[in-house]
Amino acid sequence: MDLSLFFFADDSDTAADGYRLLLESARFADANGFAAVWTPERHFHSFGGRYPNPAVTGAAVAAVTERVAVRAGSVAAPLHHPLRIAEEWSVVDNLSHGRVGVSFASGWHAGDFVIRPENYADRKNVMVDAVETVRRLWRGEELEFADGGGEKRAVRIYPAPVQPELPVWVTSSGSPETFKIAGRLGAGLLTYLLGQDHDTLAHNVAAYRRELSDTHGPDAAGHVTVMLHTLIGPDRAEVLGLVREPFLRYLRRSMDLIVRTSGLLPPGLDLNALPERHKETLVARAADRYVRNSSLFGTVAEGVEVVDRLRAVGVDEVACLVDFGVPPDDVLRLLPHLAELQERVSGR
Repeated sequence: MDLSLFFFADDSDTAADGYRLLLESARFADANGFAAVWTPERHFHSFGGRYPNPAVTGAAVAAVTERVAVRAGSVAAPLHHPLRIAEEWSVVDNLSHGRVGVSFASGWHAGDFVIRPENYADRKNVMVDAVETVRRLWRGEELEFADGGGEKRAVRIYPAPVQPELPVWVTSSGSPETFKIAGRLGAGLLTYLLGQDHDTLAHNVAAYRRELSDTHGPDAAGHVTVMLHTLIGPDRAEVLGLVREPFLRYLRRSMDLIVRTSGLLPPGLDLNALPERHKETLVARAADRYVRNSSLFGTVAEGVEVVDRLRAVGVDEVACLVDFGVPPDDVLRLLPHLAELQERVSGR
């Protein structure tokens, strides 16, 4: 089992050194054998808004590291021309000397599609087409696209990437169909447990593996990455004390984006119609359930138990989301305990 670091900061209180935690954590991950550093794509909202372009933050990570993989978690493919995705990530592949990987997402919030509203209705098919187009461009193929005069023009990307094949994942919030799409594409799978319990995850991973085997043969390896909010320390009480208020604040600020689609609220519930005290009750309930069942909060020994449960259902990597509001100095201070967990579960 691999461990990696994942970033999805709430940007409501942007500080002048807002990227310090990302860059210092990336250096730590690089020096301590972590598998990757993932940064997302988010638009027009404080929740995740520090990361509108993972190629830009990926380039920054590439510049301060030497070994750790540099990954997008995720690129919202329907918001971009596939040529731009391939070009940008080829630059990062060159900057990192061949360490990039990209998870593709179909997009999930209608507001993001002010960039390309025409792609919203058919966004899953657009994503699938983009994955295949980017793969072909990455291999050096020359493809035809319409130019400004409406004529077909054959182009290839520059610079040529370092890796002959782009490592690809597909992002799913828990939709069984998206797990199957990832299997058919021969891609990895990036998912999370906000809205999925372990039984649902196990079912979805099994469906992904079946689709992968049926389409690409029984030897197709695949790769399942699960993102978990993470803080590991020497004492569980200290860890829970550090995470409680930041995690509640994180859920409050994400309520109209994440919590609404997480399965933690009754279907059809109008959050805006609720009194504030009821919203607080829902947030507290969601936080307690997540901390109890779906997080990586606690000691190294407790972390080993969580990782072993995920390994048992076919997970290959845990992407540890560390920037959910705990003060950066505390996160950085406790990273050595996460490195100890990484050593325990990776066998290194």
